Amino acid sequence: MAQQADAESGGRPEAACVADVAGVAGVAGVAGVAGVAEAELASSLDPAELRAWRAFLTRHARVARRLEADLVARSDLPLAEYDVLFQLALAEGRRLRMNELADRALLSRAGITRLVDRLAADGLVGRMKCTSDARGCFAVLTAEGLARLEAATPGHMAAVRRFFLESFTAPELETLAELMERSQPLD
Repeated sequence: MAQQADAESGGRPEAACVADVAGVAGVAGVAGVAGVAEAELASSLDPAELRAWRAFLTRHARVARRLEADLVARSDLPLAEYDVLFQLALAEGRRLRMNELADRALLSRAGITRLVDRLAADGLVGRMKCTSDARGCFAVLTAEGLARLEAATPGHMAAVRRFFLESFTAPELETLAELMERSQPLD
């Protein structure tokens, strides 16, 4: 889908981002996708709902792309890998069961397994058997993984501030956090 979005956007990252959002959202029309009439969109969501949904999807996609590109350029660390290292650093004992890590990193079980395999191959994460469940396994942050995370964090947090946080005042950030926390679906 990303290649299709790039082709549709004429190579412009912002347009490709919006095209990606249209495909992910299942809301045609976000990037002018043909085949769905405006009347169908209007019957699905009212104008305020559609505006909020489109703004959220577009902003999320653009910020995530910019953060990913910045993090890879600065630290040669993709955003998903950074997030796994970050989640492990926050965890008690710097370790999490694989299913809990998948939940925290918002990845599937198969996705977290592949990602942890890559991080383990790079020496950033280790695996440890769970003594209470022979089928279970912990992902454990290594000293090398912690060092890599600590080296990447200042630049990454500066990018988070630059690409997202600076767009809002302190009271707006408080309101935004409250709204996003309220809208979290129950798992």
